[in-house]
Amino acid sequence: MGRIILVTGGARSGKSTYAERLALGMSSSPVYVATARVWDEEFRLRVRRHQERRGPEWCNVEEEKWLSRHDFTGRVVLVDCVTLWSTNFFYDLQADVDKALEAVKEEFDRLASQDATFIFVTNEIGMGGVSADELQRKFTDMLGWINQHIAARADKVILMVSGIPLTIKE
Repeated sequence: MGRIILVTGGARSGKSTYAERLALGMSSSPVYVATARVWDEEFRLRVRRHQERRGPEWCNVEEEKWLSRHDFTGRVVLVDCVTLWSTNFFYDLQADVDKALEAVKEEFDRLASQDATFIFVTNEIGMGGVSADELQRKFTDMLGWINQHIAARADKVILMVSGIPLTIKE
Protein backbone atom coordinates (compact mmCIF):
# COMPACT_ATOMS: atom_id res chain seq x y z
CA MET A 1 0.00 0.00 0.00
CA GLY A 2 1.02 3.56 -0.58
CA ARG A 3 1.00 6.58 1.64
CA ILE A 4 -1.67 9.29 1.90
CA ILE A 5 -1.04 12.87 2.97
CA LEU A 6 -3.92 15.35 3.23
CA VAL A 7 -3.22 19.09 3.06
CA THR A 8 -6.25 21.13 4.08
CA GLY A 9 -7.09 24.70 4.95
CA GLY A 10 -8.98 27.78 3.89
CA ALA A 11 -8.80 29.75 0.67
CA ARG A 12 -5.38 31.26 -0.03
CA SER A 13 -3.86 29.54 3.00
CA GLY A 14 -0.89 28.22 1.00
CA LYS A 15 -2.14 24.66 0.52
CA SER A 16 -1.11 24.13 -3.09
CA THR A 17 2.30 25.78 -2.79
CA TYR A 18 3.07 23.75 0.33
CA ALA A 19 1.88 20.51 -1.29
CA GLU A 20 3.98 21.18 -4.39
CA ARG A 21 7.12 21.72 -2.27
CA LEU A 22 6.31 18.56 -0.32
CA ALA A 23 5.95 16.51 -3.52
CA LEU A 24 9.18 17.89 -4.97
CA GLY A 25 10.96 16.99 -1.73
CA MET A 26 9.83 13.39 -2.17
CA SER A 27 10.45 12.98 -5.92
CA SER A 28 12.44 14.63 -8.66
CA SER A 29 9.55 14.01 -11.08
CA PRO A 30 6.22 14.03 -9.22
CA VAL A 31 2.83 13.75 -10.89
CA TYR A 32 0.42 16.67 -10.70
CA VAL A 33 -3.23 15.64 -11.13
CA ALA A 34 -5.37 18.65 -11.95
CA THR A 35 -9.06 17.99 -11.29
CA ALA A 36 -10.46 21.41 -12.23
CA ARG A 37 -13.06 22.15 -14.84
CA VAL A 38 -12.67 25.58 -16.31
CA TRP A 39 -16.02 27.25 -15.68
CA ASP A 40 -15.21 30.84 -16.69
CA GLU A 41 -12.41 33.20 -17.73
CA GLU A 42 -11.43 34.18 -14.16
CA PHE A 43 -10.99 30.51 -13.29
CA ARG A 44 -9.00 29.94 -16.49
CA LEU A 45 -6.52 32.57 -15.24
CA ARG A 46 -6.27 30.82 -11.84
CA VAL A 47 -5.47 27.54 -13.57
CA ARG A 48 -2.86 29.25 -15.74
CA ARG A 49 -1.14 30.74 -12.65
CA HIS A 50 -0.95 27.27 -11.09
CA GLN A 51 0.47 25.82 -14.33
CA GLU A 52 3.09 28.56 -14.66
CA ARG A 53 4.28 27.97 -11.09
CA ARG A 54 5.17 24.35 -11.87
CA GLY A 55 8.35 23.54 -13.75
CA PRO A 56 9.25 20.88 -16.30
CA GLU A 57 10.01 18.31 -13.60
CA TRP A 58 6.27 17.74 -13.16
CA CYS A 59 4.31 15.10 -15.06
CA ASN A 60 0.91 16.74 -15.52
CA VAL A 61 -2.35 14.80 -15.74
CA GLU A 62 -5.69 16.52 -16.24
CA GLU A 63 -8.51 14.34 -14.96
CA GLU A 64 -11.86 15.70 -13.77
CA LYS A 65 -13.28 12.56 -12.15
CA TRP A 66 -11.80 9.13 -12.83
CA LEU A 67 -8.36 9.45 -11.26
CA SER A 68 -8.03 5.69 -10.65
CA ARG A 69 -7.93 4.92 -14.36
CA HIS A 70 -4.33 6.17 -14.34
CA ASP A 71 -1.55 3.89 -13.09
CA PHE A 72 0.48 5.82 -10.52
CA THR A 73 2.34 2.84 -9.07
CA GLY A 74 5.60 3.89 -7.44
CA ARG A 75 5.00 7.61 -8.04
CA VAL A 76 4.51 10.65 -5.83
CA VAL A 77 1.15 12.09 -6.88
CA LEU A 78 -0.27 15.48 -5.96
CA VAL A 79 -4.05 15.68 -6.43
CA ASP A 80 -5.12 19.32 -6.55
CA CYS A 81 -7.79 19.43 -5.46
CA VAL A 82 -10.43 17.34 -3.71
CA THR A 83 -12.82 20.29 -3.61
CA LEU A 84 -12.92 20.70 -7.38
CA TRP A 85 -12.88 16.93 -7.92
CA SER A 86 -15.92 16.60 -5.64
CA THR A 87 -17.61 19.53 -7.40
CA ASN A 88 -17.46 17.60 -10.67
CA PHE A 89 -19.34 14.64 -9.18
CA PHE A 90 -21.78 16.91 -7.33
CA TYR A 91 -22.58 18.85 -10.49
CA ASP A 92 -22.85 15.79 -12.76
CA LEU A 93 -25.15 14.04 -10.27
CA GLN A 94 -27.49 17.06 -10.04
CA ALA A 95 -26.46 17.97 -6.47
CA ASP A 96 -27.56 14.60 -5.08
CA VAL A 97 -25.36 14.57 -1.98
CA ASP A 98 -25.72 10.85 -1.27
CA LYS A 99 -24.88 9.76 -4.82
CA ALA A 100 -21.99 12.21 -5.17
CA LEU A 101 -20.57 11.32 -1.76
CA GLU A 102 -20.67 7.61 -2.56
CA ALA A 103 -19.12 8.13 -6.01
CA VAL A 104 -16.22 10.23 -4.68
CA LYS A 105 -15.56 7.81 -1.81
CA GLU A 106 -15.54 4.83 -4.18
CA GLU A 107 -13.22 6.57 -6.62
CA PHE A 108 -10.92 7.70 -3.79
CA ASP A 109 -10.75 4.14 -2.44
CA ARG A 110 -9.88 2.76 -5.89
CA LEU A 111 -7.18 5.39 -6.35
CA ALA A 112 -5.74 5.01 -2.85
CA SER A 113 -5.40 1.24 -3.33
CA GLN A 114 -2.51 1.89 -5.74
CA ASP A 115 1.01 1.55 -4.37
CA ALA A 116 1.91 5.23 -4.60
CA THR A 117 2.35 8.24 -2.37
CA PHE A 118 -0.65 10.54 -2.69
CA ILE A 119 -0.81 14.13 -1.53
CA PHE A 120 -4.38 15.42 -1.59
CA VAL A 121 -5.17 19.14 -1.34
CA THR A 122 -8.61 20.12 -0.08
CA ASN A 123 -10.48 23.06 1.40
CA GLU A 124 -12.11 23.51 4.77
CA ILE A 125 -15.07 25.44 3.35
CA GLY A 126 -17.21 24.74 6.42
CA MET A 127 -14.98 26.89 8.62
CA GLY A 128 -16.38 30.07 7.12
CA GLY A 129 -19.90 29.88 8.56
CA VAL A 130 -23.20 28.57 7.26
CA SER A 131 -24.23 29.69 3.79
CA ALA A 132 -27.66 31.19 3.14
CA ASP A 133 -27.75 29.14 -0.08
CA GLU A 134 -29.16 25.60 0.17
CA LEU A 135 -27.03 24.25 -2.67
CA GLN A 136 -23.85 25.59 -1.04
CA ARG A 137 -24.86 24.07 2.32
CA LYS A 138 -25.32 20.67 0.63
CA PHE A 139 -21.92 20.89 -1.01
CA THR A 140 -20.25 22.06 2.20
CA ASP A 141 -21.68 19.05 4.03
CA MET A 142 -20.61 16.65 1.29
CA LEU A 143 -17.06 18.02 1.14
CA GLY A 144 -16.79 17.85 4.93
CA TRP A 145 -17.71 14.16 4.80
CA ILE A 146 -15.26 13.51 1.94
CA ASN A 147 -12.51 15.28 3.88
CA GLN A 148 -13.27 13.12 6.94
CA HIS A 149 -13.12 9.98 4.79
CA ILE A 150 -9.73 10.92 3.37
CA ALA A 151 -8.35 12.12 6.72
CA ALA A 152 -9.34 8.82 8.35
CA ARG A 153 -7.28 6.94 5.74
CA ALA A 154 -4.42 9.45 5.69
CA ASP A 155 -1.06 8.75 7.26
CA LYS A 156 -0.54 12.47 7.77
CA VAL A 157 -2.85 15.50 7.81
CA ILE A 158 -1.58 19.07 7.59
CA LEU A 159 -3.74 22.14 8.23
CA MET A 160 -2.52 25.29 6.49
CA VAL A 161 -3.18 28.56 8.32
CA SER A 162 -1.87 31.81 6.82
CA GLY A 163 0.89 29.95 4.98
CA ILE A 164 1.96 28.01 8.08
CA PRO A 165 1.66 24.20 8.06
CA LEU A 166 0.28 22.68 11.24
CA THR A 167 0.54 18.90 11.50
CA ILE A 168 -2.70 17.59 13.00
CA LYS A 169 -2.18 13.88 12.32
CA GLU A 170 1.05 11.94 11.96
